[in-house]
Amino acid sequence: MIGRLVGYLVEKVPPELMLDVNGVGYELTASMTTFYELPAIGEKVTLYTHFQVKEDSQSLYAFKGKDERALFRILIKVNGVGPKMALSVLSSMSSDELIANVQESDVTALTRIPGVGKKTAERLIIELRDKLGQAAKQDLFATPEVLRQVQADPRQEAEAALIALGYKPQEAAKAIAKVPVSSDSSEQVIKSALKNMLK
Repeated sequence: MIGRLVGYLVEKVPPELMLDVNGVGYELTASMTTFYELPAIGEKVTLYTHFQVKEDSQSLYAFKGKDERALFRILIKVNGVGPKMALSVLSSMSSDELIANVQESDVTALTRIPGVGKKTAERLIIELRDKLGQAAKQDLFATPEVLRQVQADPRQEAEAALIALGYKPQEAAKAIAKVPVSSDSSEQVIKSALKNMLK
């Protein structure tokens, strides 16, 4: 598995780029977020990578940081999301924005991403909440800011609790979406969400 490459940038035509590593040219596909941070042609760069093998192809995806790569790996595990859509998501918003939109159940923000409709956005929110929490526990995020953002979300804990109580994921997500973001503990969020469900 290829996890990181250090070399000189030879070509960059979004979303493709080529990196010369000791005379070997690696063709990579990257998000626009990574593209914006690339140096000029001929300059040295370090990129974190994800190597994917399919029956008919091998692909290498490049990321400027570990956090973006961790999010890419989480996204491609979501039902119905492949590498192309995962790159589209990461090209449309920063890691921080994606996490915030998921935690705030902001379906509208996610539907602005090309190829993401309302149902896909709702599925992303439900599946990513759980996966982001698991990733944080496994120390997959490199920067303390992203780690703190993922860990310290009472809304995520509240949604998991409602699902454990037997509510459908969609019902739980909708009820929590109606709770003011200012609620500062998972207990408060659960109480408010249950009141919303009983109305």
